[in-house]
Amino acid sequence: MFPATAFPRRSKCVLGDGERYIKKAVFAFAALAAVAGSAMASFSEGFEGAAPGWQIFNASNPVGSTQWGISAGNVFPAFAGNNHAFANFNATGSVGTISAWLFSPVDTIQNGDVLKFWTRTVDGNPYPDRMQVRLSTNGASTNVGASEFSVGDFSTLLLDINPTLDPSPTGYPEGWTQFSITISGLMGPVSGRFGFRYFVDDAGAFGLNSNYIGLDDVEFTSIPAPGALALAGLLGLTAGRRRR
Repeated sequence: MFPATAFPRRSKCVLGDGERYIKKAVFAFAALAAVAGSAMASFSEGFEGAAPGWQIFNASNPVGSTQWGISAGNVFPAFAGNNHAFANFNATGSVGTISAWLFSPVDTIQNGDVLKFWTRTVDGNPYPDRMQVRLSTNGASTNVGASEFSVGDFSTLLLDINPTLDPSPTGYPEGWTQFSITISGLMGPVSGRFGFRYFVDDAGAFGLNSNYIGLDDVEFTSIPAPGALALAGLLGLTAGRRRR
């Protein structure tokens, strides 16, 4: 801690009405920027290189030779750019249940936030695919439980794509398709992360289900909390008033 004499005392300055107005406007603008910056905590990932904060785990039974990875368009082109994330039938053995997880970065999540992403499977897919999107509100946890059927901290199901494992063309989309999820049902802002779960039973090289899915351009956008919006409105109103 600096002693009181470390800095010289500044002389008092008297501001005119115009200067007061400018000063208030500058203060309000800075406060609004701070509110917006804190409210728009978000992430966007196109899997073009390293994906900071993303993690993977294979809970399949039996565990196969692959789990979530990044493809340079070997099976089909990325939605945008050169690469996309993928999971396929090799996540389990010859026959088994796939439960392969891709975890998003940790973020503050609240009602009204929006998660968007693009996904698809191969053209004319004869082996049905399925993916769930789940939410954990337990910070940086990647706990999905002890079996291929458990979900651990990711107990909130946000979306289930092709849960009945319908075959092509009515099952998993065969062209890049965007899905959008608006968060609701939370008691307030929480620290957590999303889990993309490639979840298919009777899967594997000799199973009846599972082939290949791609995931690209994942985007999470957080909205300002109601209190932050009220504060922003109040600051803007205050700045707009000029003493007469």
